Amino acid sequence: MNKKGFTLIELLVVIAIIGLLSTLAVVALGSARKKANDSKRLSDVKQVQTALELYYTDKNAYPIAVAPAKNLGDATHACLNTDGFAATGCANPYMGLVPAGPGTGEYYTYVTDATGSTYTISVTLEAGAGNFSAGVVNATPSGMTQPPAA
Repeated sequence: MNKKGFTLIELLVVIAIIGLLSTLAVVALGSARKKANDSKRLSDVKQVQTALELYYTDKNAYPIAVAPAKNLGDATHACLNTDGFAATGCANPYMGLVPAGPGTGEYYTYVTDATGSTYTISVTLEAGAGNFSAGVVNATPSGMTQPPAA
């Protein structure tokens, strides 16, 4: 007797293999999503740094935002114009839309000294990107650095 088809055991083995491969793919994609978000965070901060340098060239100071730190990209710091960060309606903007983080309610923190001679933008990376590992990265006029792990 010549039977065509698959046995129940063969089908179960194939389904188990497909399930294992799909689980591995989902885990790998989760890691890739975190790295993509971290790359966006670093790119956003570099764009803000460029706009701040243009501002500094014109004003000889950075927009003043002493402690507590300001959340870039929130409702009151949505654009950067000649008067500093503003909510909306920036005339002559250095940056028409200040980016917020890729997560819901996620913002980059910005703080300066009282004179506006320097600034620090802090961002937290989930998985790490570029030359940075997961954790806090600080952007200053001299570049981006990561504090040593505690």
